[in-house]
Amino acid sequence: MQRNKGSQALKSSHKAVRRKASAITIDDVAAHAGVSAMTVSRVINGHAGVREGNRARVMRSVHELDYRPNLAASALAAAQHTCIALIYTNPSSSYLRELLVGALRGSTRAAAQLVIASWDELGTPARREAARQLAGSVAGVILPPPLCESEDIVDAFVGAGIPVVSIASSQFSDRLSCVRIDDRRASDEMVSHLIAHGHTRIGYITGDPNQTASAHRWQGYRDALAAAGIHHDDALVQPGYFTYRSGLEAAERLLALSAPPSAIFASNDDMASAVVSVAHRRGLAVPGDLSVVGFDDTSASTMVWPELTTIHQPVAEMADTAIDILLREIRRPASAPRGTVNHVLAHRLITRASVSRPLPATGRPPTREGRTTSHGD
Repeated sequence: MQRNKGSQALKSSHKAVRRKASAITIDDVAAHAGVSAMTVSRVINGHAGVREGNRARVMRSVHELDYRPNLAASALAAAQHTCIALIYTNPSSSYLRELLVGALRGSTRAAAQLVIASWDELGTPARREAARQLAGSVAGVILPPPLCESEDIVDAFVGAGIPVVSIASSQFSDRLSCVRIDDRRASDEMVSHLIAHGHTRIGYITGDPNQTASAHRWQGYRDALAAAGIHHDDALVQPGYFTYRSGLEAAERLLALSAPPSAIFASNDDMASAVVSVAHRRGLAVPGDLSVVGFDDTSASTMVWPELTTIHQPVAEMADTAIDILLREIRRPASAPRGTVNHVLAHRLITRASVSRPLPATGRPPTREGRTTSHGD
């Protein structure tokens, strides 16, 4: 009998604790921690952008008050009312992989339903119609290049009042928010890196001419040459389209020159990987006979030998941040003013084994690099 009474008392105690925990609200936690309820919500849902001091205070209050939010229920409710679309067309497979990882991470954390659509097979009129139809079924759209630089597509969504965030482009920054890096500065730093290793004949493979990032990277190449007092040689610049095939063709032309470059900077990793392939086929040692560098730091940069020195563009983080910016706009109170965000993330110059000093006339082995430097905006 005493045992039953003790068991009942223990159950009653547990029920009381559960009732007490469930009675604590997010406002109680905010008051206890001395922060806003929005800050508490961001900490609980794992959002970035919360100061570490605030995050620590919130977590202490959560533990001290024994606050137990019903995350599953809140996530489900939010997801049912927030559907966003990520639309892509013809990116490199390694770039797309990073893009999807970041978008899925961001949408999961923010409790939003993510719709992923490929428009590879659609012509321009069909894309306009697809945009018009999609605008009626989603709350917001993420557009990576090249779609984010299509005025027709942007017009279709913006005209329908659908919030849009572009990735890796500031083409329409007066009309929609964007997440990007400083491509011009990053390219300048890469060329300066090659110059610091003694290279003066630096070949360059451009990107897709329809993307503004290509123009910015090209300008960064020119900036670095000018700053070092190196004459620009048109023969050292070949067109590319961010594809492996275009990298092969450009590398063949550059290495067939009577005075070929001692280094080649390809404006993405897929094309840089193609340069390494052409060099090997011609019997050239990389980096002994030819230094090769890329841009993006996708998986392609570490799937070749030697691994590529490159610019780390945080594609997954860009997609994750784009989701966050988009959802803040979608969930913005009606009374709050609308505006666009031009968010610039830090890039990094990643040094690996594909760069050395030009081979001296004496045939002494070049000194290879082996360090990583970081650069932020």
